[in-house]
Amino acid sequence: MIPLLIGIPAVLAVLFQFIRNEKARGYVVYAGAGIIMLTTVIFIVRWITGGAQIWMFYPETELIDHLMTAGDIFLMCLIIYLSVKHGKVLPIILSIAQTAIVLYTEFTVDVKEGAHMMVDWLTILMCIIIAFIGGFICIYTVGYMKGYHAHHKDVKDRQPFFFSMLFLFLAAMFGLVLSQNLIWIYFFWEITSVISFLMIGYTKTDEAVNNSFCALWMNLLGGLGFAVAIALMANLHGTLQLLEVVNIGALLPLMCLSLAGLTKSAQLPFSTWLLGAMVAPTPSSALLHSATMVKAGVYLLIRISPALEGNLVGIIVSSIGGLTFIMASMMAIAQNDAKKVLAFSTISNLGLIVACSGIGVEETVWAAIFLMIFHAVSKSMLFQSVGATENTLGSRDIENMHGLIITVPKLAYIMGIGIAGMYLAPFGMLISKWVALKSFVDSGNVVLVLFIAYGSATTMFYWTKWLAKLLCFHIPRETVKDVTHRDEYVSMFFHAVTMILLCLLLPLVAIGVVNPIVRELFGNSTDVLSMSVLTTMAIMLVSIFIVPVAMFFISRRSHREIVPIYMNGINEGDNRFFMNSYGKKEHLYLSNWYLRFEFGRRHLRIPSIIMAAAVLVVGFCLVIGGVSW
Repeated sequence: MIPLLIGIPAVLAVLFQFIRNEKARGYVVYAGAGIIMLTTVIFIVRWITGGAQIWMFYPETELIDHLMTAGDIFLMCLIIYLSVKHGKVLPIILSIAQTAIVLYTEFTVDVKEGAHMMVDWLTILMCIIIAFIGGFICIYTVGYMKGYHAHHKDVKDRQPFFFSMLFLFLAAMFGLVLSQNLIWIYFFWEITSVISFLMIGYTKTDEAVNNSFCALWMNLLGGLGFAVAIALMANLHGTLQLLEVVNIGALLPLMCLSLAGLTKSAQLPFSTWLLGAMVAPTPSSALLHSATMVKAGVYLLIRISPALEGNLVGIIVSSIGGLTFIMASMMAIAQNDAKKVLAFSTISNLGLIVACSGIGVEETVWAAIFLMIFHAVSKSMLFQSVGATENTLGSRDIENMHGLIITVPKLAYIMGIGIAGMYLAPFGMLISKWVALKSFVDSGNVVLVLFIAYGSATTMFYWTKWLAKLLCFHIPRETVKDVTHRDEYVSMFFHAVTMILLCLLLPLVAIGVVNPIVRELFGNSTDVLSMSVLTTMAIMLVSIFIVPVAMFFISRRSHREIVPIYMNGINEGDNRFFMNSYGKKEHLYLSNWYLRFEFGRRHLRIPSIIMAAAVLVVGFCLVIGGVSW
């Protein structure tokens, strides 16, 4: 069924180029997403009923290898063409260099044959995220793009192309997580880089084009690291199996693969590309942040995490992840654009996942996997709700979401669940951070303990500001019409229900999914948290629901009347203006405190990039020089 998982979204991507009718396209999206989800479920059921063991596939694939070689050359030519068209030189150099390295290795170096694809618990988890989170993002896009082009009449309507890229992204991600051969992983890896480049530049404005090329060259830099890792493993160790990379533990190939993972997951000093990706329509942001692209980076780092324990590469990866976590969360405080808050939050949370992977012990990887699960659902839901709010309000400024619970309650509830999922009990992100903190303490890494402690504090600061804005009760200034389409609500309700179920079923998710992944990665049967501890935590967390539920029913029964705010003067009736004692009209407004001078991007971005780049460069020099500790 592996060819179906990759082939169905790929065929749909081609099909969308020929569907110009909007209604017909919507039906095909629903049917296509449903087929992908059903195929994934059948695939998982067959794997579980077959013993839920590690399956290896396709030891001999000469024809497919030749097709992938042609695909690599095509991608290189496409990058060269687009770069020449827009006068960009760096992507051309990087693309030619990495393609030449991979082709030279493939045709001149003999390596021992092995399976090209593999299925295990981590693969299964990634397939679920890609199929269901990615599939519902595609459904959401059907309604969103109608409102998007209604508000952006200056942007050429290229929806067939956009839907093709969405489904091609899913196909590439299925191929990436199912592949075991490094050259196969590299092929799908580069496809995701090119698709993200094309999606970021959707509007074809100067800003979009520049941001798309920024994303391209940074990810091509990671691709170059991946290509060098392939050449090193083939020439020095005679293998191209990802499992062998972990088993051998050679530091330089691990360092090169880590560079690829760091660029793809937008860690410092490469986080600029993900921030620039915000110019694209919201579905691409949701897909990049939750189901694809950045998840490819952390997936690779989790895969190689057992080989990172206690060595120099692990120290470098965990240090960059921890630095990214705290610096990005600090910069998020100064943002009032909701998509920018989500972008910095994504970079920050990915930093924590990367830090956990770099430590490379059972506890930290357990936390990393749980963080990845909750982050995928929360971020997808948040980006979708922000996109729907922007279409409704005409703005994505958090200040304009004041009292959204009154004006557009459905969107406020969905957004509130997403925000709560990122930092509040009873959601699993909190438990994951607790496990990460405990494991950092156990490892004796004082710096990472400080990073997660202060980074979590700043995280709470910006999420609380946003959540409080949504929940303000006041007399609305004007009536707001909710223009969110049914397709959007279908996806957002699915994500909200999934988030709540993940919380309620947390012990089952831990025992049934996360623990088996950790056991397969580390080869032992030790559970990070026992069932009794998980059950106790679940009971404690679910009990937190008692207070808000009780307050909800009490408030519903009580008489409540919203009155104008007393402003020490004559209220003009809309809570925005009042007459002072001198008979002059005064303007009143409420606003969050953004601490732009203390935490603004202009103050923190350059120092954080310099620190991360220094760690990376020094680390590479030490690894190349033979240092191993």
